[in-house]
Amino acid sequence: MLEIEKTLIHLSHCRGFRHLNFFKLLKADPTLTSIYGLSDQEIQLLFKLTDQTLPQFLQDFHSFNLQDIKAHYEEQNFHMLTLFNDTYPELLREIPDPPPILFYKGDISLLKSKKMISIVGTRNPTTYGSNALKKIVPPLVRDGWTIVSGLAKGIDALAHCAALNEKGATIGVIAGGLHHFYPKENKALFEKMSSEQLVLSEHPPNVKPQKWHFPQRNRIISGLSLGTVVMQAKEKSGSLITANTAIDQGRQVFAVPGSIFDDFSAGANQLIKQGAYLAEDGSDIINDLFLQV
Repeated sequence: MLEIEKTLIHLSHCRGFRHLNFFKLLKADPTLTSIYGLSDQEIQLLFKLTDQTLPQFLQDFHSFNLQDIKAHYEEQNFHMLTLFNDTYPELLREIPDPPPILFYKGDISLLKSKKMISIVGTRNPTTYGSNALKKIVPPLVRDGWTIVSGLAKGIDALAHCAALNEKGATIGVIAGGLHHFYPKENKALFEKMSSEQLVLSEHPPNVKPQKWHFPQRNRIISGLSLGTVVMQAKEKSGSLITANTAIDQGRQVFAVPGSIFDDFSAGANQLIKQGAYLAEDGSDIINDLFLQV
């Protein structure tokens, strides 16, 4: 393991660590060695810590033991992948703010796939949404695409399950740490994917999910993928945040159309108005992304 990776792992386990502030440090010092010579006040300014959060950061910073952490993670079958590792997914590396470190459980070889597509949507899908997934996911899986989503209730979980039912590959990106999976309703799916597929988080395993973690993790879902498919999303929803993030990342956005009388289709229909590719079948997505693959 490179020294710079050890330093990154160290910092990521300090409460108050933020990836954007990390990149400021990296730009000023590509080796990260200067962090160990900074005063408490300089650390506070660098990571924009309040007077209340600074003591927590410093406590973690001075008590961290890499060997103990690695041994504990190995017992739990948790692993770490940093931005400086060759295994780090290239598509994710290209986004403006890639997570400096990924914590994962499962088959890391899934990240080697050049054909990843993310599928997001409402947490309360109708029968139409469930049936639409049956037209979208199977053709993608048969063509070798890996399905990426957020392991949330609704469309996310259904997309993962559809991929598993087709004997395909799927990756889940969660908001909190691996020790604190949310929502509990999908715990069995989380365990299955942790064992047979791959689950990722940018937060250490002991971090409990916070509200701001969910929109933040959306950039990882879209960043891993060549395109993002939106199914059954209201006009204001987390799925549209993911779609807009995908656009900002220069990725293709697909939307599955729905009834003009259905609030759950308003967001997807609006995306189509704005130029998203209309997808009625998985083959529509395959054909559109053919040249990129």
